[in-house]
Parts: sequence; C-alpha cells; structure tokens
Amino acid sequence: MGVVIESDRWELKPSAFVFLFALCFASVFLRPYFSRSGAVRGATASSLFDLGPSTLFLSFQRGFLLLYSLASAMVGLSSVFGEYEFAQYGISREHMAWYLALGAASALVFGTFSGILFDIVGARKACVLFCFLHIIVGVLKIMVGHASAWISSICLSLASSLFSFCYETWMVLEHEKQGHKQDLLNDTFWLMTFFESLSLIGSQGLSNLLVKDFHTRSFLPYVLAALLAILSTLYIRKEWSKSHHITVFGSYRKSFSAHVLRDKNILVLAWAQASIYFSMAVCWILWAPTIVADGREVNLSKIYPCFIASRMLGSTVFPWFFSEGRLPRNEDCLTAALGVAGITLSIVAYDYQEIGVLVLLFCIFHACVGFCLPSLARLRTMCLPNEVRGGMITFSLAPTNAVFLFVLLQGGYCRNLANSTILALAAFGLLIAAGCTYKLRSWRKQSRQNWHNI
Repeated sequence: MGVVIESDRWELKPSAFVFLFALCFASVFLRPYFSRSGAVRGATASSLFDLGPSTLFLSFQRGFLLLYSLASAMVGLSSVFGEYEFAQYGISREHMAWYLALGAASALVFGTFSGILFDIVGARKACVLFCFLHIIVGVLKIMVGHASAWISSICLSLASSLFSFCYETWMVLEHEKQGHKQDLLNDTFWLMTFFESLSLIGSQGLSNLLVKDFHTRSFLPYVLAALLAILSTLYIRKEWSKSHHITVFGSYRKSFSAHVLRDKNILVLAWAQASIYFSMAVCWILWAPTIVADGREVNLSKIYPCFIASRMLGSTVFPWFFSEGRLPRNEDCLTAALGVAGITLSIVAYDYQEIGVLVLLFCIFHACVGFCLPSLARLRTMCLPNEVRGGMITFSLAPTNAVFLFVLLQGGYCRNLANSTILALAAFGLLIAAGCTYKLRSWRKQSRQNWHNI
C-alpha cells in the first residue's frame, strides 16, 4: 500500500498583490476628484503627481524624488538578502547577531551626532557621504566578499543613520530657500514614503534577477548599489552644486538646546519617531521567524513585497486627511495610526496566529507606518526650526539604537529574550507614543508654537 505525503506549503495568492497595488493607485489618482479643493486645483493638477501651479516647484520636486528614489534603491539592494546571505556562507546565528549589533553600536556612537554635525556643515554633504558609504560596501564585496561582513555592517548602519535625516533635511532647506509654498511640503513628504517603498520593491525584484547562483554572484546587488551611488553623487554635484549651508556652532548649540532638549512637544515627537523606527527594525528581523514558526514551508520573498505595498497604501492615505479643507488634526490621526500599529504587534506577540492572519497583521502594521512617517515629518516642520532638523532626528534615534543593540545581544546572541517579548516591547513603545501624541494636541494648543504655519 503506497503512502502519499501531501506538501504542507502556504502560498500567498497573487490576487493580494493586485489588490494592494490597485488600492494604491486608486487612492492616488481618485483623490483629486473627491477633494474639496479639487475645483481649485483642477485647472492645473490632474493627479497627485502634478501637485503645484509652479513649474519651478514641479521641477525641484521631481528632481528631488528621482534622487531620493535612487537612494532608496541603494538601501534596498544592500539589505534585500539580510541574514540569508550570512546563512549561505555558514555564519551562525550568534555571529549574525554580533555583526548586526556591531552596526547598531556604530549607529549609536557615531550616528547620534551625525545629524548635529551635518546641520552645521550642510545636509548636502551628508547625502554625498551616504553615497560614498555604499560605494565602499560595493568595493569591499567585490574584493573580499563575505570576509568584510563586519565592515559592511558598520558602513550600512552609518548610511542608514544618514538616510534617516539627510535627504529630508536637505529638501526642506532647499524648498524654503527657493521660496516655494510651505503647504506643498505635505505632498512631498508622502511622496517620499511612496517612492521609497516603490524603490524597495523594485530593488528586491532586480536583485532576484541578478542573483541566479547565490554563491558565485552574490555581490552583484552591492555593485549595482555602488553604481547608483556614483550616479547620485554626480547628479548632486551637477544639480545642487550651489547649495551651501554652514552654521556657527555656538548659535546652533543654543538653538538645539532651546528647541529640542527643553521643548516637551519635540520630546514627544522624538519618542514617537523612536518607537516607529524601533518597531520597524524589530519587524525587519522577526517577521520571517514569526511566520515560519509552525514549520510550514513559505515563500518569504513573495510576502515581503506585500508589506512594502501596504506601506505605500498607508502613505497614499495621508493626503486624504491633510489636503486643503480637511478637518482632522495631525495629532489625532497620528495617535490612531500609532495605536493601531501597537495593537497589531500586541496580537502577534500575545499568541501564535495562522500564517494568513500574521501576514494580514504585518500588512496593517506597515500601512500604519506608511501613514506615520509623513505625519511625523509634517509635525517636525510645524514645531521645529529647520536648522536643527537633522540633529533632532538622530537625537530621537539614539534610544532606538540603544534598545535595538540590547535586543540583538540579549535576544540574538545570548538568547535570553524570546521573540514574543521583543515584539511586545515594540508594541508597548507604540502604545505609549500614541498616548503622548494624544497629549501633544493640548500642549501645542497652549504653547501656540507653529514655526511654519502649515
């Protein structure tokens, strides 16, 4: 009598991709027709990709988004394989955690002060350094391969710290310098998240095409990232070579102390931002082990694009709430998004769910992240002087890097923390951030601090 063994393999239906991308583009292209200001903008804007009456603004915005998309593609190409690359070279879990911890420690020590430094000397130089770090990683991968893992981890962590603030800070300063309307920044903020997510999906697909034999050609994505870095550097030098920004350290120190360290509104934003970035980092390392925990075979490369597409969808929701004539306050919507994100991670941490339910929960979490990122950028612009923007962002990421370093050492290297405990810690931070942003509305109403009157 023969025995038939059925394959216990969980597959994500292709209709999920179609549904998410259809929602994204429907949200983008239908919003002008339902907006209260659609009649005003209708003569000059046919979609959300044609947002302003000024040709100079459109040229500036599209040039910046092109540059930002290239930078996002570099990040995606350099991180698409993650721990799978280490596993293919026979590196143990403890050593993986050690390499990641080394990168987190570098970001904590050097990345914390990078925002302050480049606020003083100019965010444009931070963008150039970001590209240069990716060039270094590409050269190292070609010359020494996986033996450069610890150096690559440091370089990519420092590049990630720079990426968190340099392009946004530079864009806001250039936007103000060229005299564009401040309310147009809202459109650029959500488009940054949208194009970043789109570039991450494209970089993953391109990496899968480039790497057919992982052992012999695994460096190709890094080489492509280095080539994009070279192109970006040339583009920066050509298009924005006249962009100079140097601040006296003494005046910057006084401004940073007054507007960041002593302002409870900014401290609340810093906590919310730290919670978002920590939860993103935790999900990046734990979503795959969580989904495959029951031992079933899953094609993870087809699930990750769903998460990023969900982030795209969340970013397209942002202009529906904050276009002209819309009533909800930014703090209210941000509170709801942070609360929903915290609840979804709490469900994941509390008890094991079916794979389909886990995928849905992670999609909801990433959609909330896609909404929170431009919301936080908008609040930073409302409450913070531009000259201390980079320092505030990296200052808020310091506790994120510290806790993430602790999690990597205790959870990944020493194995003293369970994955559910780490996810619960991230969920707790998001829920606390939701409560803080709820209080932010009353605090800002009392202080009446609005620097740019968006």
